[in-house]
Amino acid sequence: MRFEWPLVSIDEIKSQIAIGPFGSRMKSDCYVSKGIKVVRGTNLTNGRGLSGEFVFITPEKAVELGSSNLAPGDLVFPHRGSIGEVGIIPDDGNKYVLSSSLMKLTCHQEKADPNFIFYFFKSSIGRHELLKNASQVGTPGIGQPLTSLKSIKLKLPSLAEQKTIAEILKALDDRIAALRETNLSLESIAQTLFKSWFIDFDPVRAKAEAREPEGMDAETAALFPDDFEESCLDTIPKGWKFTSLGEVSSYINRGISPKYTENVGITVINQKCIRDNIVDLTKARKHDSVQRKVEGRELLVGDVLINSTGVGTLGRVAQILSIDEPLIVDSHVTVVRAGESLTWNYLGLALSNRQAEIEQLGEGSTGQTELSRAKLAKLKFIIPMYEILQAFDLYTLSLRNKFSANLKKIETLATLRDSLLPRLISGQLDVSEKK
Repeated sequence: MRFEWPLVSIDEIKSQIAIGPFGSRMKSDCYVSKGIKVVRGTNLTNGRGLSGEFVFITPEKAVELGSSNLAPGDLVFPHRGSIGEVGIIPDDGNKYVLSSSLMKLTCHQEKADPNFIFYFFKSSIGRHELLKNASQVGTPGIGQPLTSLKSIKLKLPSLAEQKTIAEILKALDDRIAALRETNLSLESIAQTLFKSWFIDFDPVRAKAEAREPEGMDAETAALFPDDFEESCLDTIPKGWKFTSLGEVSSYINRGISPKYTENVGITVINQKCIRDNIVDLTKARKHDSVQRKVEGRELLVGDVLINSTGVGTLGRVAQILSIDEPLIVDSHVTVVRAGESLTWNYLGLALSNRQAEIEQLGEGSTGQTELSRAKLAKLKFIIPMYEILQAFDLYTLSLRNKFSANLKKIETLATLRDSLLPRLISGQLDVSEKK
């Protein structure tokens, strides 16, 4: 920096700060099937976008909530629950409103660029500021949340420099978002074909009606039967069979309780790593394999990971599509490995289709729900002939390999963004001459 940036408070750069409605004004009976999206802590992501499942309220209810309504560029922060996180409202044509556990900051546009302020709060410095007044007793929360937010101070460059810094970081986030969108399309294509072949039995129905199956060559179509038969549980394609996950898996086991270390050792995948059908290694930790051996526990390509404890996380499924370093899972995650009668591609897509069903297998009291290995092993499966599974791999493995390659690109871009972020936000990298 050519000179020191001035220190300002959030209170000095705000246009508006507001907290979400009290619980009595936003009860679950206010929710409707569609309408104005309610932003909750679960909708905040590692990047700029909002994701996950939304609940909705009516436009009339949104008007009633006044200052809890959100505009594009507003920053949102949980003051209860997932504190330390931040989101920014997109300009996507949708309308949004705060949940009762969030607060918002509308920046004064002539003083602060909302994207720059967003990235400040994404940095370790900004996250520390959000957390410093938090209580971890019971449900994590911030006492006097609006007062705490207003009092946060940061070094603020000129508006032009703020915009330049935000543009650099946003370009990386936009590229990450584009790759994620591509992956959603790739996964959707693979899942659509899986559903057509193995859930709706479209090729079998076509042949039973003396029609040619759509979207496949004659050699592949010849692999499918042209009739159905009754099984012990349901009507299935002739020659296929009902079995259980335990019978077609070579390995079903929980992980270990790790001896955690700082940045040294073998990488341990935990519940937080498994979300939206992917494995996010940025949330993983390291285990000291000298203190506790891991032989026989290392993951293989194709292993399916299932979160097996907790409320809201139990039943989440993801699959290991590539391995660049040794990996294990902790005791809250179950590993399922395909046996000889399955391909790992079929196993992964089959289990991801059944996350809701897997969640229902959990047992225990509220907050302590667990999925036992024995109960998971009893999950019923329909198994076609192996030649059909091989044909399915020919149609879909290229999609899933592309998906995996995109995940690596996302990881590389996220690492670059996260290394640039603190240096740009603190002024260690001078962008004042950038045109």
